[in-house]
Amino acid sequence: MTSEDAPPPALVARLRAAGCVFAEDEAALLVAAAADGHPAGPTSDGLAHALEVLVARRVAGEPLETALGWVAFAGLRLQVGPGVFVPRRRTELLARTAVDLARDAGPAPVVVEACCGVAPVAALVVHDVPGARVHATDLDPAAVAWARRNLAGRGAVREGDLLTPLPVRLRGHVDVLVANAPYVPHDAIATMPPEARDHEPRLALDGGRDGVDVQRRLLTLAPAWVRPGGYVLVETSTRQAPATRAACPAGWAVEVRHDDDIDGTVVVARRPA
Repeated sequence: MTSEDAPPPALVARLRAAGCVFAEDEAALLVAAAADGHPAGPTSDGLAHALEVLVARRVAGEPLETALGWVAFAGLRLQVGPGVFVPRRRTELLARTAVDLARDAGPAPVVVEACCGVAPVAALVVHDVPGARVHATDLDPAAVAWARRNLAGRGAVREGDLLTPLPVRLRGHVDVLVANAPYVPHDAIATMPPEARDHEPRLALDGGRDGVDVQRRLLTLAPAWVRPGGYVLVETSTRQAPATRAACPAGWAVEVRHDDDIDGTVVVARRPA
């Protein structure tokens, strides 16, 4: 960024005072987002108003990504909006693992993303695995709407609890079942950053007493849906990985994968062939 395109210092100072660590970068993104809808130029009243609206939302604590309307994820730009869970970079490990296993499964793998939110994993699979038959589910109608935008007809998105909304024909035929199910322990939600605690849906965060309740429910359902030799992948934390691993179906081969660079942790369980 040159001095000519640097955001106004007053804007940077305002964001920094609100606690934005990367205030200059955020200011530049907000200015660009405001300008996208106002081609009349930087002196237009419309642009000034649009920028003020965006900045006010960010200063009030709304996640930068939902104010912008997009989030960068594994090389993609996913659409997001207020009131949805914003995909974290750590989930790229889950998505990359799903892509690798789907590619190995054959020419038309069946991939299901449960608790999909805005469908980051499903979106990467349809982008990177031509021929994949992709399905996504979520209990939150707002998340389902954004997931449909991100898949843009390249996969089916259904509203409902875990695997309940999936078509019966998929039972026993899923190659890769993947989920970033909520795994924050209930009592720990109060300690989360305000961006998440106050602006993201509780059902996308609350994993119950130990954070593994939803994962246990999903893993109990997995044997009815995953084909022999297929996989279930669940994002977790390093601290909770032993509990997630213990919840995997009996007799399945289980490993824990971790990426230090993005602090991502995934439990990978394979059904015996």
